[in-house]
Amino acid sequence: MASTLAVNETVITAAQPRKRSFSRLLPSRSPKLVVGLVIAGVIILWGIIGPLLVGDPNQISTDAFAPPSPEHWLGTTQTGQDVWTQMAYGVRGSLIIGFVVGILATIFSALFGVLGAYIGGIVDEGFALFTNVALVIPGIPLVIVIGNYVPPSQRGLFLVAVVLAITSWAGSARVLRAVTLSLRNRDYVSASRVSGEKTWRILVVEILPNLIPVMASQFVFAIIFAILGEAGLSFLGLGASNTFTLGTILFQAYNDLALTQGAWWWFIPPGLVIALFGAALSLINFSIDEIINPKLRNQTRAARKAWGLSAAQIKRLEKEDIK
Repeated sequence: MASTLAVNETVITAAQPRKRSFSRLLPSRSPKLVVGLVIAGVIILWGIIGPLLVGDPNQISTDAFAPPSPEHWLGTTQTGQDVWTQMAYGVRGSLIIGFVVGILATIFSALFGVLGAYIGGIVDEGFALFTNVALVIPGIPLVIVIGNYVPPSQRGLFLVAVVLAITSWAGSARVLRAVTLSLRNRDYVSASRVSGEKTWRILVVEILPNLIPVMASQFVFAIIFAILGEAGLSFLGLGASNTFTLGTILFQAYNDLALTQGAWWWFIPPGLVIALFGAALSLINFSIDEIINPKLRNQTRAARKAWGLSAAQIKRLEKEDIK
């Protein structure tokens, strides 16, 4: 009886250090995080609400290559279609592809990285081999080859997203595997095994919370990769057909000689939205990196000193970041 109590006390003591407040994951005083969230939030809100407030993006009029005006906020295309309306649908299409790729790539990387590393043995070796093979396959050329074999009538948003997800998860899986191999030997994980916890509960409760910052960073990067990758495929004519994305708008503007006609309102807005959204997600990713890498937090501290903040002010800001 006494030995059982001693083991239980050891388990409880060893498990205590893993408890962390979720509110510490994001620094509230990071200017990069605030700017990134504001820009990304506005674009996401536009993609959700915009299509509900505009008309038919395929509606043709006689105002060909009309410049921006109160009637057409972003001008018209070669066939008189309203660019503002197409942009609303295009942002939604690009966001759908980006988030679907982010979710699928995160699931694949967690499956082959976290699960295999924790189980170990032949399962880990098999998952690692498959990940390494997927990692050395060039992603964009593979996507181009797959796109060439799929008829244009079947290339929808979700098919393009699945193809991009298949080619973007391997690098993240290797990172998660390395982190999981380190975590599975920690005292609180060993204590959970000794106490008879089930494997799924150890993964979900003990290991996964420590991987959230890494997985969040990978999720954001996967969205950036997907939106840029879709824009590149669409520019090559291999993007989603019969629908609007920012990439398909650029492709149509290129095909209809918008640049030579001086119709800047047709190709600059979608390119600018892609650049702004990518920059916003990059700022969010940098803020997450500061959580993962203590050296970056030290650099932020040095930057605050460079701005002439006193030691007391720096400590106060760091305490507010932690809260």
